[in-house]
Amino acid sequence: MSDKYLKDTYNLDTPQDTHAHYQKWASSYDAEVGAHGYATPGRVAEALWSKLPESQTPILDYGCGTGLSGIALRAAGFEVIDGVDPTSKMLEGARAKGIYRKLSTFEITDPNPLDQGAYKAITAIGVIGVGAAPPEVFDMLMYALPKGGLLGFSFNDHALEDVSYTSRLNEWLDMGAARLLFREYGPHLPGMDLKSDVYIVEKA
Repeated sequence: MSDKYLKDTYNLDTPQDTHAHYQKWASSYDAEVGAHGYATPGRVAEALWSKLPESQTPILDYGCGTGLSGIALRAAGFEVIDGVDPTSKMLEGARAKGIYRKLSTFEITDPNPLDQGAYKAITAIGVIGVGAAPPEVFDMLMYALPKGGLLGFSFNDHALEDVSYTSRLNEWLDMGAARLLFREYGPHLPGMDLKSDVYIVEKA
């Protein structure tokens, strides 16, 4: 199997490049990341469940893609999952899995696509990182949460090497605007020897 799409992911420069890339990748995405043992969705979902073991609490799966993150959230115990993604072809894959209560899209250039305070928990699994979503997306997701809301997300090795990502998180923590409930470094795409930090952050 070709890893062309996966390797190219980390070299995308603009939102338009990212959108076009994921549109083309959608049909082979599950197989390609699955072949490398994509582990981060399960790790984030289990970490979130450990802090919020409420099966009926609605979860927003931001950047849900083809729904691999939704499968992981359902397996962890969450039963009410809404997905949002800017890529219509990826959403077709998510819809086919039949695990989301509702699915919606948004313009990838929209700086504020979410309703404020609509969800007690939001996930961004394998979303915020080099070539995918810029550090500003972390701020946007935190602002969308209510006080006491939880954000479950990941930074892979590429994002961890770019200080602009971790500095956004640290600014929230240092200001006391958020509390770090969980962080664990572990497998992301083992077949490529890529790892990720998984986090659960509570909005103060």
